Amino acid sequence: MALIRVINPNSNEDVTAGLAEAVAPFAIPGRIEIECETLEEGPFGIQTQRDVESVALPLVARMKERPADAFVIACYSDPGMALARSEITAPVFGIQESAMTTALTRGDRFGVIAVADGSIPRHLKAIRAAGIDSRLAAERALNLTVAETATDGVFGRLEEVGQALVEKDGADVLVLGCAGMACHRARLEQALGVPVIEPTQAAVSNALGALLAP
Repeated sequence: MALIRVINPNSNEDVTAGLAEAVAPFAIPGRIEIECETLEEGPFGIQTQRDVESVALPLVARMKERPADAFVIACYSDPGMALARSEITAPVFGIQESAMTTALTRGDRFGVIAVADGSIPRHLKAIRAAGIDSRLAAERALNLTVAETATDGVFGRLEEVGQALVEKDGADVLVLGCAGMACHRARLEQALGVPVIEPTQAAVSNALGALLAP
């Protein structure tokens, strides 16, 4: 049986629980097992460049401690992804990269819901590096903490920001710019009437493709 390990680089167990629920339907009994885990030494929320850099080494060390057939880095900044790909033989998927490429298959212009304004320049840098900035409608922030995004009370703000991306910015597909928002995907998609990409689901889907290809 093949194993996909989904590692949440922050130390918030509620985020990890939300991820586990979001990716549970992707497991294939007898063929693909998916395990979600928390990097306990990580910050409670990854929101700054310092946070991103601080988890790279312990994250890759955790991957080496227990091998898997594929890894998913479940943070929208894709911390440590380049390092992991240089030192881990199994395929490594970052959720931001996976979400962006998936969004391109679901609509013409995508919008991103970020946690905070401070995250947007970091995300835009990745979008430009991927050469897909012409497909970005806009990115707007909730201006909340990572922990707050995983709570029920945030949905009204999510809907407000998502609606602005669709109606004002012209996005026809939305990307949730934080793993903590996983529990809101289906409800938000139903409320706004456009595809909503949950990035960890997108990365696990890519991992499945890599493992199931003959």
